[in-house]
Amino acid sequence: MAPETDTKIGVLVVDDHAVVRRGLKAFLEKEADLEVVGDADGGEQALDLLARLDSEGRRPDVVLMDLQMEPIDGIESTRRIRARYETVEVVALTSFSEEERVHAALRVGASGYLLKDADADEVASAVRAAHRGELQLDPVVARRLMSSLGDHDRSDSTADLTARELEVLSLVGAGKANKTIAAELDMSERTARTHVSNILRKLSLSSRTQAALWAVREGIVDVRPES
Repeated sequence: MAPETDTKIGVLVVDDHAVVRRGLKAFLEKEADLEVVGDADGGEQALDLLARLDSEGRRPDVVLMDLQMEPIDGIESTRRIRARYETVEVVALTSFSEEERVHAALRVGASGYLLKDADADEVASAVRAAHRGELQLDPVVARRLMSSLGDHDRSDSTADLTARELEVLSLVGAGKANKTIAAELDMSERTARTHVSNILRKLSLSSRTQAALWAVREGIVDVRPES
């Protein structure tokens, strides 16, 4: 069920399969707090549409992005969107067989991922979580992705983190947004954001999603399927 809100979350759907786009739009349009502001069949069209929507004052909050498209794939599209529109979150649409693509998307700024066979509630929840700055990591996909972080990301960097940074990292790994982290640790949101930036720098990671996966892999936080 959709939360009560006066402001709708704008969503742009990008997928080169018309059936998938129609399905996602049908899911989203049933939710009172979500609004599909447009859809595109490829990366180039998505970037053009996003520029137009932005100029009209209708910039979407979240983009649902298929990763496997041509000629501009979802990874490059995500990189360009995140570079141009810092406030726009991108959720990758993926399948179990595309973990390398997912990791590449996370590396260039995607805030999370959604399996293509997800049901309507999962789609809506993923959009809301991305908009709040939170992460929803599917337990099975998360564990497969953890290995793709690569040995070059493994280090004794945990020793470089302060006790406070470890507390923040554990909450990032649990999918918490900066606002929630600030409230739980009795600090300002700006301080929470600074801690997250320092953690990413010390761990040589480029996104809070990577930090969450790192935290799960290192046992700082556990991701378990809901019973």
